[in-house]
Amino acid sequence: MSDYDVVLIGEILVEFYCEGPPADGARIGLGFSGDVLNAAAAASAAGARTAILTAVADDQLGDALVDRVRALGVETALIRRVPGGNGAYLLHGDLSGEREFTYWRTGSAASRLGVADIERERAALTGTRALVASGVGSALSDSCRDAILAAARIAADAGAAVVYDPNFRARLTTAERARAALAELAPHCALITPSCPADARALLGTDDPVAAAGAVLALGARAAAVTCGAERVVVTGPDGPLTLPVPTVSGAVDATGAGDVLTGTTAARLALGDPLPTAVRLGIGAASLSVTGRGGTGRIPTLAETRAAAPAGRP
Repeated sequence: MSDYDVVLIGEILVEFYCEGPPADGARIGLGFSGDVLNAAAAASAAGARTAILTAVADDQLGDALVDRVRALGVETALIRRVPGGNGAYLLHGDLSGEREFTYWRTGSAASRLGVADIERERAALTGTRALVASGVGSALSDSCRDAILAAARIAADAGAAVVYDPNFRARLTTAERARAALAELAPHCALITPSCPADARALLGTDDPVAAAGAVLALGARAAAVTCGAERVVVTGPDGPLTLPVPTVSGAVDATGAGDVLTGTTAARLALGDPLPTAVRLGIGAASLSVTGRGGTGRIPTLAETRAAAPAGRP
């Protein structure tokens, strides 16, 4: 089989998680994360046949990384092993969503992705039902930005739902470059999922989620789901505006990756035929449960758990 329900493109990272402020003697945990892996794990758990299109270093750490991808139920046929090093980051996170990232990813295996890699996997991109990418991937390098745009064009032309999370990171790129990447991708997108106020303020010039959703549609996307932390998600698309609550869960410890889980779950459910409001509700349910685990893939709920946690309708 060569067809996937969801293909994601981006960089899988080696994650060093700091339990407290970074300082001499701080306790550090080792794992594998990054927005593309978080979203892919969520898409797989939501019932989609999922694969990540990326490059990973051909070393022992890369072997462990690929093993982790498989363990999360994500297929690895589109991962190319190459010489070099993997991208990595140090993360200090908290429940408010305010997170500090220190990256080591210049010249990493995935940062060298280019249009040639997209052409190599054209069959997978024309066969998939959904493609997921983010502003983090677009910010890695000029060649990555070109690769993501090429992939979006191919997938959208073949009828796939392209889902883009702007995921702006000031330490990776400038707001100007991130806005340009968003503008060139938007016309190919079925859904864009900016956060508010972070993405909305930097890329869309507003702190208002309704205005941010309107700005996304003005760029040419067919729909927007603007996430407002633990408060609500504002959805605007062909069926009109809809505001959905985010359920409160007990035992929350870490909001890292919650937005990625929402994006991956929503893309999976769109690929499997759910209408946009239903897909976003399930994305919210999965994201709300994900904060009960440490790290981006520390808690990926099952589809049954997600359905039980999803908001039923308008607040």
